[in-house]
Amino acid sequence: MAILKPSTWFSNKQNQTINKYNQALFSWLGGGYTSYDTNNNNYIDKGYNYNPVVYSVINQRSKKVGSVPFYIKIIDNKYQKSKRDSLLYATKFDLTPQQEVKRLILESKAFKEDYKEMPLERPNPLQTWMEFFELAETFLASIGNVYIYLQSPNLGINKDTPIAWYLLPSHLTQIVLKKNVNFQSKESPIDSYILTEGNQFIEFKFNEVVHIKYSNPNYDTLGSHLYGQSPLRAALRNMQSSNEAIDLNNKALKSGGAFGLIHSKGNSPLTTDQATQLKDRLTEMDSGTGRLDKIAGVSAEIGFTRLSLTTDELKPFDYLSFDEKQICNVLGWSDKLLNNDDGAKYDNVNQFRKKVITDTIQPDLNLIQQAINSIILPKYKGYEGSCFEFDVTDLPEMQQDIVAMMAWLKPAIDIGLINRNEGRVAMRYPISQDKNMDIYTVASDIITLDQAIHDMPLLEPKQPM
Repeated sequence: MAILKPSTWFSNKQNQTINKYNQALFSWLGGGYTSYDTNNNNYIDKGYNYNPVVYSVINQRSKKVGSVPFYIKIIDNKYQKSKRDSLLYATKFDLTPQQEVKRLILESKAFKEDYKEMPLERPNPLQTWMEFFELAETFLASIGNVYIYLQSPNLGINKDTPIAWYLLPSHLTQIVLKKNVNFQSKESPIDSYILTEGNQFIEFKFNEVVHIKYSNPNYDTLGSHLYGQSPLRAALRNMQSSNEAIDLNNKALKSGGAFGLIHSKGNSPLTTDQATQLKDRLTEMDSGTGRLDKIAGVSAEIGFTRLSLTTDELKPFDYLSFDEKQICNVLGWSDKLLNNDDGAKYDNVNQFRKKVITDTIQPDLNLIQQAINSIILPKYKGYEGSCFEFDVTDLPEMQQDIVAMMAWLKPAIDIGLINRNEGRVAMRYPISQDKNMDIYTVASDIITLDQAIHDMPLLEPKQPM
């Protein structure tokens, strides 16, 4: 076992802070490594780094996650009960304009107007927040696990307050179980996390790491269920087939066609010297650059027997298309977004973009958001009553049709269903400080709804016929 020297990335003598991101593991206790999915490296080496479809889909996912704005909102306790009780708040997508207006109004009241800054300007010296969340999505999509190491002082007034967030490489991180672990206990069975690179080991305590993962139905007494399942596990054969199809096509292009045997067509077979001379001449012809170099003569009738299938017979591109669809399916993406003209039209591509956001991007963001709100944010003083949120509604694909929204808003204001400030909220405009904008009015005049009801003249009774 190679022993690494303690890291010098960050050292604070006053607070006795040590960055364990590069600190060595000298010894550890517990039941040993869990044994699930020991080929995580393949998902990176043969998938993300090697397969163009896997890279394209995961890169599109991570870039989209990096483009989603995020905020730390201050919760208005006055409206928390109505927020929790509202089904519309939880169901943010595929709403009618009326439902969307109600949701926006409710959400605007659930939080105060002011926002808090992120507790750290950057998650760590090496990354911006955009890079951090993009890489988190890359690990989640490829490995099914994200491990966030929180570097914190172990002494002083800022003890246990994270001063940096690091993403551990998910394909190199393993879970160590407690000694004599009992999975039926209420306590966590995890003792620590181990980062393994070659014969070097780094240990991280259980409370130093926030583990975000996909669900996993594979259960055993070694703790396989403690890991998230990689989406690429189900597409491993398609990933391998796709790689082999590309390799086969490259070999065919390099060889100039299918390979086979050159032989005599007569009753007299080629001698060893003749076969050698023929091969040497073919080699000269292949390496020659002049036109006459491609011409040769033979004194016997020569035949050729093909020993392999051509690319047309193998149809590797048909298999590539099939594998591409399967890889897209397991990664929750549409193949129509991979520069695929088959079925992708201008008027429906935006539907595909919206679908992958609601079905794939938003659930991933919810996992990260929940971990930050439940574990990380409470570690910072002054962030009580705050809530970290990604807002996918700011993405261009998620914008409501402005015409449909206005078509509903105007009559809603005209009949006094909503007021003008609530209309501004629905249009994502800032609330006006003019108190008159909070008054419910009707279209017949700019008067309150109460005035419109009480000042309305009585109808004359109908005269008998």
